[in-house]
Formats: sequence, structure tokens, C-alpha cells
Amino acid sequence: MRYWLVMPAAGSGRRFGGELPKQYQMLGTRRVIEHALSAFLDDGRCQGIIVALDEADQVFATLAASASPRVHRVNGGARRCDSVRHGLAAIQGEDSDWVLVHDAARPCLERADLDRLLATLEQDPVGGLLAAPLADTLKRINASVEAGTGAPVLVPRVAETPSRVGLWRALTPQMFRLGMLRQALHAALELGRDPTDESQAIEWLGHAPCLVAGSPGNIKITTSVDLQLARAWLSQEKQA
Repeated sequence: MRYWLVMPAAGSGRRFGGELPKQYQMLGTRRVIEHALSAFLDDGRCQGIIVALDEADQVFATLAASASPRVHRVNGGARRCDSVRHGLAAIQGEDSDWVLVHDAARPCLERADLDRLLATLEQDPVGGLLAAPLADTLKRINASVEAGTGAPVLVPRVAETPSRVGLWRALTPQMFRLGMLRQALHAALELGRDPTDESQAIEWLGHAPCLVAGSPGNIKITTSVDLQLARAWLSQEKQA
């Protein structure tokens, strides 16, 4: 079993705030992206890693991971799907090769989850992704402008409580054949569509990706609170 990894990491992380993008925040003694890469750098089945970065990025070159002969840098795009397309274009492989796409801001991927994903999908005709069933109650909102003691404010109010039955949170890595994923993202581009993840692009081709249960600890760093949760999770894993 061999695969390639594409890691889109060109985002500015505006929601996180601060001068550094979220993938370069410190998490213990290493940066978030170093943790995200570690599971793949330690895996002999990974034959190459393509990291899609902002053209002006000067931080990645200072990291030890950048010196690995298996790690290659490409310029990312304005959107996640653009960065992934650039990463796929840099892969010198066959259409039948497996490609995993993993978020640079997901530092808590467990090796057991990676192994389960690869074992489950190795013979699958479509591919799939790590995911976790939703546990929280969901609310769909209607936003209304309401007057208070001051200026009118936009207030989110509950419109309905949709059923969470059958709903899962998409995680990464997501795993598809190189040729199929290239085709899916190209088709989305041609139609002016912006898929939020690779699975959605594959779904638009008419396929049904497989969901592989993953750890809820595989969180994506979006805010400073997420960073604190990741520290706690990694500390717990280290002690275990």
C-alpha cells in the first residue's frame, strides 16, 4: 500500500487572528503544521508529500520537515480547492495512485485512524474520508434586525432544530485516486463551483465516498480555544 499526501497550507487564518497563520502557531515545542505532517513523515507507505503554501511564505523553510527529501513545496491558490489542484499537478504518478489530503491545521491525527482509513479503503472503488457522527443538537437560524436601547442589532434566532440522524462531521485525511480527484476538481472549476472539501467534489461526479469512523480528537485549529484543546489532547495522548 503506497500513497501520496497533499497538504493545503496557503490560508491566512484570518479567523484565528494574530500575525501568524494558524498552521504556524506553537503547539508544545513544534508548530501545528509539524504535528500535522508527523504521522505521514513517520509512515513508510507515504511516497511523497506536497505542501501547498502561500508564495510569500517564509516560515515553512525554517522547519525541519521542509528538509525531508519526501517533502516538496508548491504555490497554493486563493481557495483550498485551488491549493489541492496545484498539489495534485505536482505528483508524478499514475491515475490509480492513492492520494490523501490532510489539513495543515489538524495536528491530532492518530496513527490508528490513519491505518484504519488505509486498510478500509485500499480496495474501495471510490475512496472516502475520516468522519465522526454528530453528537450535538443542531439549530438552523433566521437572523432578524431588532431594536434595543441602542442601534438596531442583528440577532440570530432559532428557525428550526434539524434532525442529526445520519449526519457526520467531515475530517481529514480524505483519500481518493489521483485521476478521479483531478477530474473532480477540474469539473468543479469548469462549472464555477467551490467544493468545501475533496469529498464534495467527488460527490458532484456522482460517486458516494465511504465514511471511516475517526477520533473526535482530530480537531481543526480555527480559534485560540481550539489550540488549547489540541494541547490538552496531545498531552493526554502522550501520557497514555
